[in-house]
Amino acid sequence: MYRSAFRPTTQLAPARIVHRSITVLSTAKPAPYAVQRPTADTPAEVRAVELRAKGVQEMYPKYWYDDAVKRTKTVHINYRNIETNQILKKDVVTIKGRIRNIRDVSSKLIFYDIVEDGRSLQVVNNYSMVGGDVALFKVRATAVRIGDIVTVTGHPGRTNAGELSIFANSHIQLLTPCLRAVPKEMTVEQRLHHRHLDLLTSPHAAKILRLRSRIIHHMRRNFFLRDFVEVQTPILSYDAGGALAKPFFTEATSAYRGRKLALRIAPELWLKRLVVGGLDRVFEIGPQFRNEHIDATHNPEFTTAEFYQAYSNLHSLMETTEWLLRDIAKLVVELKEPEGPCHGLPADTVDWAPAFQRISFIPKLEQLTGHKLPDLDDRPVADVTADLLEYLTTVGLPHPPQPTPAKILDKLASHFLEPLCDVPTFLTHHPEALSPLSKTEVRDGRRVALRFELFVGGKELVNAYEEENDPRAQRRKFEMQGPGAVDEAYLEALETGLPPTGGWGLGVDRLVMLFAGAERIADVLAFGGLRGAVNQGGVVNHGMRERDRGEKEKGVEVEGDKGQKERLKKVEESPPPDCII
Repeated sequence: MYRSAFRPTTQLAPARIVHRSITVLSTAKPAPYAVQRPTADTPAEVRAVELRAKGVQEMYPKYWYDDAVKRTKTVHINYRNIETNQILKKDVVTIKGRIRNIRDVSSKLIFYDIVEDGRSLQVVNNYSMVGGDVALFKVRATAVRIGDIVTVTGHPGRTNAGELSIFANSHIQLLTPCLRAVPKEMTVEQRLHHRHLDLLTSPHAAKILRLRSRIIHHMRRNFFLRDFVEVQTPILSYDAGGALAKPFFTEATSAYRGRKLALRIAPELWLKRLVVGGLDRVFEIGPQFRNEHIDATHNPEFTTAEFYQAYSNLHSLMETTEWLLRDIAKLVVELKEPEGPCHGLPADTVDWAPAFQRISFIPKLEQLTGHKLPDLDDRPVADVTADLLEYLTTVGLPHPPQPTPAKILDKLASHFLEPLCDVPTFLTHHPEALSPLSKTEVRDGRRVALRFELFVGGKELVNAYEEENDPRAQRRKFEMQGPGAVDEAYLEALETGLPPTGGWGLGVDRLVMLFAGAERIADVLAFGGLRGAVNQGGVVNHGMRERDRGEKEKGVEVEGDKGQKERLKKVEESPPPDCII
């Protein structure tokens, strides 16, 4: 029978306790064995002295790699068939990782749970196998604590409890000490502001990031298999481009000194220029930026996947969407299997097998409200807005601030149509006013966009349409958005000739939320979105806020010049963005 973990096994000499510059000779009784290990609140300088006293001269030694080093995942695969109570003494394996848990059974038998890249493996540190001086064994065994990164060499085997383990044949070696305690539980705010600790304490959080990585890789692979070319378009340019949304502005300090620049809100116009240039199939997976609100499904920095394919139409875009999402769903099922890297995440509840539901915007809206929409085509914007406001009153909805035809139509869709889209649903043929970059056609006497949005669970995932390639029609649609909306450089590119092209965009963050069962977009971002990024460590940049406050008191424009303010005003009065996502 093993001795109690709380019974000293040898008579120890009085302990010399060192703290900063004070040295005290302790005459107290030796601490029980389990308590001799450094605690979470041991100060860093005290920990360093204790390690040196226990023969650990280098707290951060150079790491040497050899063929015996195996990943914990590899050990699980290679030795999964070992029988209970079997130890393969002919095999020598070295593993490394962070100590997740320690169980002191006795002064000569300790169990460690070592985690590397999300996979845990038990280490059995038994003096009978390590050998050597028993006092040295005890000193080295108590030198490490939970959170330390270590390396262990030993024989693979399985305990009598059936646990696959490494039976150490030499002392456990410290690679990196943990000088700050890793908490067992964290609040939502603590998780947001200390993401590295969140990932250490919550395997669920790390699994979501792994799921995100695999989904993006899978999409990229599928695009390559269809002969698409991946590109990176400018993030910083003279204009945000591609949609009417509130951008982030900055100013060049060297090249183009003094010129106002913007972070892109969409890559759409750049990608279509490449199609004009002869790259018939292009895609980009990357970040977009919109200086707008933050909520459970919106973050100012977000990721989209967009592709543009010459000689495709709305029907082929729908086929591609159904095929791609079913393929991703199949992948996610495999990733969540018991041996998969995302096992433990909620199962997908969406049935992707049936053909996606289709709803035509105007007919369905008129059916649900019992009233026909007013005429929206070839009339002054003020008259159309007034008629749509009257329509809102008729159907019992409040008027939006700074109403425009696009804002009112979007409000009607949000209230009446989107709640019908719990199962995968294509919402098609929007009024032209909602889609100024899309080709249009006349249906039942109305001009509608050759466009669809895919909704799942009432949330938009995909936006796609046949691109407007007539420069004269595109100019008219730009002018519908108001003064200053015409992009002459893009119209010049269209005049060179854009082939019939289908454009498609998907919100990567929302897709990962759906497959991970996450309620907040922050949960699927590496650092929890803007709130987490600006407050890592719990530190808020108060100095910047004070500076801006002081500038405003002096009458200095903090957000930029007059031209920028006029653009922001136009954005606030503009319709919702119709860009690809």
